[in-house]
Amino acid sequence: MRGTETKTLAGHDTALQAYLLGAVDFEAALLLQRRLHYDIAGDRDQAALIVCEHSSLITVGRQGSRRHLLIDADELRARQWRVRWVNRAGGCWLHLPGQLSICPIVPLDVLGLTPPEYVALLGETLRRVLGDFSVTARVHVDDAGVWVGDRLLAAIGVAVKDEVAYYGACFNVNPALDVYQTLRCHPRAAGPMTSLERERRGPMRPGMVRERIVEQFRAAFGSARVSLFSDHTALHAAQAPGPARRALGVRA
Repeated sequence: MRGTETKTLAGHDTALQAYLLGAVDFEAALLLQRRLHYDIAGDRDQAALIVCEHSSLITVGRQGSRRHLLIDADELRARQWRVRWVNRAGGCWLHLPGQLSICPIVPLDVLGLTPPEYVALLGETLRRVLGDFSVTARVHVDDAGVWVGDRLLAAIGVAVKDEVAYYGACFNVNPALDVYQTLRCHPRAAGPMTSLERERRGPMRPGMVRERIVEQFRAAFGSARVSLFSDHTALHAAQAPGPARRALGVRA
């Protein structure tokens, strides 16, 4: 991040719950974030990390606007792309299969991080993931995300409530890249996004990328203990009626 020194954290006894999920509906993933945010706000000795994929939709953050969508309403309907306005930072993100949604839920006060320092550390963590796969040339990080040249590979957008950060980043492993010409993913992005597979010039296994994301996140944020999960009751609560959702402790 420009003008911000990236901190290195060590020695924290924060327990990290890592949820390595497959394809998850965006609204269900958002409900899970809210549940984990509620839990961590009440017990700041823990943190969580969600890694999943979403079906095709566009989310628009605080730096995005309708003018960054370069297609009209008819084409949006034809492609069946829903547009969802969200309260994270960042611009317009097109979510597709082959792109990992990375959502850390972390107590910034316990870690001694300001929001800009946290964004810088998250970007550096994703840069190190690229380095694990020998993608280092022309890579740089700022508050928008991780770039290779003038193309974003991983976009960052964070929200903070009660000093607990949520949302996070979208990381392109191997999505179809031609469709990114239909929007500007960030006001500073002149061209479409790129991907790990494109920059590495070879096929990638998403499972291997997920493993490196968890390991680099654990190392960067100083988590001594990591528990891996492949499900959470909040994901099922997303399909339940209102009373059942409240019984499970899930808040909208």
